[in-house]
Amino acid sequence: MNIALIGLGMVSGTHVAAIRASDQGLSLAGVLGVNPDKTAAFARRNETRAFVSVEEIANDPQVDFAIIATPPDQRTELVRSLSTASKPILMEKPIERTLGAAKAIVEQCEVSGVPLGIVFQHRARAASQALKSAIEHGELGTIATVEIRVPWWRDQSYYDEPGRGTYARDGGGVMISQAIHTLDLAMWLLGPISDIQAVMRKTPLHTLEAEDWAGAVFEMDNGAVGTLMATTAEYPGSAESITIQGSRAKAHLESGVLTLTTFDGRESTVGETAATGGGADPMAFTHAWHQAVIEDFARAVSSGTQPMATGRSALLTHAVIDAMQIANRTGQKTRVIS
Repeated sequence: MNIALIGLGMVSGTHVAAIRASDQGLSLAGVLGVNPDKTAAFARRNETRAFVSVEEIANDPQVDFAIIATPPDQRTELVRSLSTASKPILMEKPIERTLGAAKAIVEQCEVSGVPLGIVFQHRARAASQALKSAIEHGELGTIATVEIRVPWWRDQSYYDEPGRGTYARDGGGVMISQAIHTLDLAMWLLGPISDIQAVMRKTPLHTLEAEDWAGAVFEMDNGAVGTLMATTAEYPGSAESITIQGSRAKAHLESGVLTLTTFDGRESTVGETAATGGGADPMAFTHAWHQAVIEDFARAVSSGTQPMATGRSALLTHAVIDAMQIANRTGQKTRVIS
């Protein structure tokens, strides 16, 4: 399948590496960026075509689907052009800056009958898949508590990029730009969060518009209660983690490794330790997880099945972040409405 890449920011190299590493018949058909000169240079370096507009991609019958890796504020018109031309879309998180705008994009694709997938690559890890299976087979028993931690670090230079950490471009700070992955993974494993109380703040360690620290307590549809802490202000940064306590066993997922401890003292592990981009270098992670997501989306387009993470499923995470922002403003427990 031939893939067009739209957006040539920091994650673009990961997508190119993922496509090139695949043995599933994937090919980079071309790239499109905001700056024509930079787009042409990127295309030359990667021996591919430089598209001049999204319409060119939308109207090219040789392009099987497009990957959108732009900042969130550039998504709506791109999606409208591609979906009108019935071109499937795989999109980096978040869908858009707000829950309302994200819903509009999902509904646009649904009305057009266009597949929409979201790059939540943490779902593709072997350890995540193993934990999903263990939960579904009842190995943890009744889920009682959940702890989500994202103790990351970003240098100020990260936020010095124009628009980074603003509501106008990104839609917020650490929750929508970083912790969204771990939040999505927790709900993919356990189901939706129903109610949440939250505090979202800027620490003295960064200058930005939105939050670089967020904390929350929440309740889930499955009856479990949980806590969340996410930050980009914990030097030097360490891996995000999810700890789930059940009536039969405890599961701890961190750095791509699942540790499962049963009440009779048995312990097992799945996965291999891998960097996750929690330190000063946000791109310090393998392209293999993106490769798995892209290959999954290609299979879904070919077979007419659902991709690993649909746009509709991604709205759950947007709804939680939206509820956190409301709870932070009001100081009240807030219902999550997707």
